[in-house]
Amino acid sequence: MAEQLCIADPSCFARYGERLPTQHEHAREIRREYGYRDYSDAIEELRDFLTARAWTTNDSVRLLFDRATAWMFDRKVLLPGATRLAKLVASVRADTAERLWRNIAGGVPLDLRDRLWGLLEVESGTRFSTLERLRTAPARVSGPEMVRALERAAEVAAVGVGMIDVSSVPASRLEALARYGMAAKAPALRDLTEPRRTATLVAAVQSMDRVAVDDALDLFDVLMASRLLARAERESARERLRTLPRFTRASAKLAAAIRVLLDATDARDELSVAQVWVEIERVVPRAEVAAALVAVLELVPAAVEEEDDVWRAELVKRYATVRPFLPLLSEVLVFGAAEPGQRILDAVRRLPELVGRKRVRAEEASRELVTGVWRRLVFENPDLEAGLVDHRAYAFCVLEQLHRTLRRRDVFAMRSERWADPRAQLLSGEIWSQARSEILAGLGLTEQPDAHLAELATALDAEYRAVAGRLPENGALEVVAGGDRIQLERLGAEPEPVSLTGLRSLVTRMLPRVDLPELLLEAHDWTGYLHEFTHISGAGARIDDLPLSVAAVLVAEACNIGVRPVVKPGVAALTRDRLSHVDQSYVRSETIAAANTRLLGAQAGIGLASAWGGGLVASVDGLRFVVPVATINAGPNPRYFGVRRGVTWLNAVNDRYSGLGAVVVPGTVRDSLYLLDTLLSVDAEYRPEVVVTDTAGYSDMVFGLFRLLGYQFSPRLRDLSDTRFWRIDRGADYGPLNALARSHINLGRIRENWPDMLRVAGSLVTGAVRAYDLLRMLARDGRPSALGQAFAEYGRIAKTLHLLAYVDVDDAYRRQIGAQLNIQESRHQLARRIFHGHRGELRQRYREGQEDQLSALGLVLNAVVLWNTRYMDLALTELRARGVEILEADVARLSPLGFRHINFLGRYAFTPPEPGRLRPLRNPERADEECDDEAVA
Repeated sequence: MAEQLCIADPSCFARYGERLPTQHEHAREIRREYGYRDYSDAIEELRDFLTARAWTTNDSVRLLFDRATAWMFDRKVLLPGATRLAKLVASVRADTAERLWRNIAGGVPLDLRDRLWGLLEVESGTRFSTLERLRTAPARVSGPEMVRALERAAEVAAVGVGMIDVSSVPASRLEALARYGMAAKAPALRDLTEPRRTATLVAAVQSMDRVAVDDALDLFDVLMASRLLARAERESARERLRTLPRFTRASAKLAAAIRVLLDATDARDELSVAQVWVEIERVVPRAEVAAALVAVLELVPAAVEEEDDVWRAELVKRYATVRPFLPLLSEVLVFGAAEPGQRILDAVRRLPELVGRKRVRAEEASRELVTGVWRRLVFENPDLEAGLVDHRAYAFCVLEQLHRTLRRRDVFAMRSERWADPRAQLLSGEIWSQARSEILAGLGLTEQPDAHLAELATALDAEYRAVAGRLPENGALEVVAGGDRIQLERLGAEPEPVSLTGLRSLVTRMLPRVDLPELLLEAHDWTGYLHEFTHISGAGARIDDLPLSVAAVLVAEACNIGVRPVVKPGVAALTRDRLSHVDQSYVRSETIAAANTRLLGAQAGIGLASAWGGGLVASVDGLRFVVPVATINAGPNPRYFGVRRGVTWLNAVNDRYSGLGAVVVPGTVRDSLYLLDTLLSVDAEYRPEVVVTDTAGYSDMVFGLFRLLGYQFSPRLRDLSDTRFWRIDRGADYGPLNALARSHINLGRIRENWPDMLRVAGSLVTGAVRAYDLLRMLARDGRPSALGQAFAEYGRIAKTLHLLAYVDVDDAYRRQIGAQLNIQESRHQLARRIFHGHRGELRQRYREGQEDQLSALGLVLNAVVLWNTRYMDLALTELRARGVEILEADVARLSPLGFRHINFLGRYAFTPPEPGRLRPLRNPERADEECDDEAVA
């Protein structure tokens, strides 16, 4: 610097600080030269920025402080002292919160306010407040529980908060306020000052109104699917098996009699009836033939019945299950319907009046809804007078169709989130007009489809010709005689060189041994991810050693052991009360997601992670958990859960072994319906481009949605014998693949529906609608709508491109798919190892508890992956420094999912007792609380 300033004696710099005005003068010159501003000159602009941010988001004080710092840095504002800025942030956030509470509470009449406050009072004869009772979701699948769920929805609606207009309040702030009101205990809410208490209760009860409707319909769905429809089918099948021996014996006797008859008539042309019977009775007595005929007529269904519909007669016997809640169903729940569901909704609304009477005339039933076997059961009951209908059969006929139309959203609930109308949630009008250009640019799409479809047609044609040209050298692919079917040889395992096994063993032996809690805290020391766990109210942390408490709760949840093993009474951060408070107020889905983002960023910055991949390839697959407790958020599947029920944790993992996101699916219901929701929940910075799934996870429509959203969908295919390949150009000659490419894609259908397809894509990427609901609506139980057919046609282009790459002579694409699925399988093995408590069973009754616990497991998995990645990178660096030859190809095949060096099981303490002294007895008043983590079951 002295040379640049032409100063001969650099020692003169030591005297620079002797004259303070010189420093101030130079500081002013630097500010003028580079355009910096004093903090005092920009404070009002900063206040406006913070006010807008605090009003529209639920950013914590820490996050607002960071955003304020970034704002000043970008605008060349000189930073004030940290305390001064913290006071401004806290002041703005407090003022905004006060404005929010007044905005909501200001429109609440006094009588409604009193009703809201009354919810916080403990009900007579119980230990719980009314609010706590109403917050408790149904857990058992039964008719009485359905009645209670509907009564709960009616009671919440009767509070009357639906009349309060909160449209001026940002949705994110309202959701955060509701979340706090739904989680906080009644005494804590009673202690809130006004207007915060009233505003919190309004937000909570409005949210509870929708949740109660969702819970009631979730229970109705499970009750119909697993307790009524499926059970009736099982009972019908069991009855057929029970009567099969009797039917077999009777049939054998009739067969013997008929054989005698045929033999006798063949031998002689003319025989009297008496002579025929003489011949028959030599084999089977006449009385036994008559009895066999009676048995067969009794056991064989009537000619008008279809074999698959026999179980519906069994279903009618279960009328007592649904009778109690039928009047409440349409009275409590406000339904709407699209055109295909309107007739069913009309019938549902008339149902309470009809089922309340023993005599229902045929003209009172909706004949157009009563089809198939239901027609006989409803209108032709021999025990009823002519012109009367069986109201029990008619009720089940209507309920079955309501259940079906609710699932495909032809009928929907008005005050609901999960059962709402996806059509109404699609971006439309001015909102879509304003967002369309930016969304389409981000997806690489245009409002006119012609150029885009022409590009896809060219790519498909070129791929067909390339694969056909390389067919002679493709020994793994066989075109079956006739040319319309193919067989693909199974891909063998990729051999492991000696250098790889040696390197893997060497690196594994170098990894330090560590206990899981230490690992979590060390990962926090690197990333600060435990600081993302903020209080549910949005307030800053007011307790010491919060990261230690959060780490303990994460171990309790991820290891499925409850909090008791991690409690340490002598340590303030690890007492039972502290951990219970942290679990309830700090550990939830959004804080876990924020912490995950930090872990993902830290792992991506390690050089070794880049050797595994660029993070642009991800797989989505499910890990199954048995749920042994009573819950409506679980489903049956004998293959995975035996005689019990369970859930699927559908999670996405990238090629760097990090988990990106997950959803909890009841049972194993068509995982493919949830694939997009899993991926769209991933932070945009880490969203993949290629999505790998197993065989069961695809359909043409799913291919179309993935392609339109910019994903390359790449499922593994186990059997290609019946797979259809599609073409666009009917006249193209693809040589040996001509017969295979016999199916034609209808581009006209895509063009006709292109504007709506774009609107669907925009609604999905902005989170306006769930992909699960849209797919249900578009697919309509195998009878897709016009828009669904357009997505299927569009998906056939992407599917065929995938198929052609899959069967091509170069097996790199197939190996990439297999390798990514192997990553997921290995990660699931690690997850099983961590989630070892209670035999690996998920003992959470409610959806939110299941999601939070499995999210905690995902976070701990990512922490393990980060820790292993960093230490493996350190080991490789040390080996290279020692001169060990390391091949990059071997490094790319290492995995950070090893766990032999990690202790997940805790350690035992051996503390000798004090001689002659007994342990104190427990307080019986707190014994139940201390066993809460076990009593989850």
